[in-house]
Amino acid sequence: MNSAFMHPHFLWLLWVIPIAVFWQYKTSKRQQPAIKISTTEGLSIKKSWIIKCRPFLFLLKIMALGFVIIALARPRNTQKSSFTASKNGIDIVIATDVSGSMLATDFKPNRLEAIKKVAETFIQKRTNDRIGLVVYAGESYTKTPVTSDKIMLLNALREVQYNGLVLQDGTAIGIGLGTAINRIKNSKAKSKIIILLTDGVNNVGSLDPVSAAEIAKDFGIKVYTVGVGTNGMANFPVAKDSNGNIIFQPQKVEIDEKILQEIASITKAKYFRATDNTKLQAIYDEIDGLEKSKITENQLLLFDEQFRVWLLIGLFFLVLEMILSRTLFKSFI
Repeated sequence: MNSAFMHPHFLWLLWVIPIAVFWQYKTSKRQQPAIKISTTEGLSIKKSWIIKCRPFLFLLKIMALGFVIIALARPRNTQKSSFTASKNGIDIVIATDVSGSMLATDFKPNRLEAIKKVAETFIQKRTNDRIGLVVYAGESYTKTPVTSDKIMLLNALREVQYNGLVLQDGTAIGIGLGTAINRIKNSKAKSKIIILLTDGVNNVGSLDPVSAAEIAKDFGIKVYTVGVGTNGMANFPVAKDSNGNIIFQPQKVEIDEKILQEIASITKAKYFRATDNTKLQAIYDEIDGLEKSKITENQLLLFDEQFRVWLLIGLFFLVLEMILSRTLFKSFI
């Protein structure tokens, strides 16, 4: 809450007060009656308290004038209140690869956990959008449908992990994309996008990735594709030892960038390559900047007028001065 004046130019009138005080001082000196006598010896001169308090009347006038001037300037408290008049959110599906290769350690602590961390930040930023989550490996399923419930979505995202018992291992990019399309193809949102992440080559599945991209195009869905993996070699999981610990071996990183670029091109989106955690975060930030929700926000200004208080106090001093000058101080004016 801020305090301000509606008509601040009236405050210049406050300069009248020191001028009036100076004028009163000069004129009172000239108006004082005087009797010249040879000596004051033997005279006892005592001023009445009424005489001593006579300047109080002028003080009341000055105070009344000051308060009335401030009232004319219209002091008031201003409070801003904002509300969202309308918002056009975006429907987004994050389709992420959860095959065994996503446990590779070229990202810290591994590819899958790095994706989850960055996706969590992205979801928290998209406050006005509905977001869904699809996971895929050799097959796919919907982890959460498109929803505005960010708490449920974030909890589901944190539960995502590699589990060869739930999904057939492999990389079915077409199947994963197809499932994501089914989640938002009938959406009424003005903009529909899919963020498709993978770290490998399409090697299983009955749906060709390019065919899936054509379907996305027909439904007006943009597919941003992200290839996840460093350049060169990375430590991939290859087996488990007798204690259940994962054994890693260096292998060449292979990502089907041509297919990912084609998917993005067909749907008029963009392909990205994430080679480390920092680059992955930058990619999500760029997508966040490319796809913005339209929000119309109206702002109300609430005014609490304060001039009445100042005016009443000023009038009180003025009335008090008039009463005293016509009663108690009448014979001295």
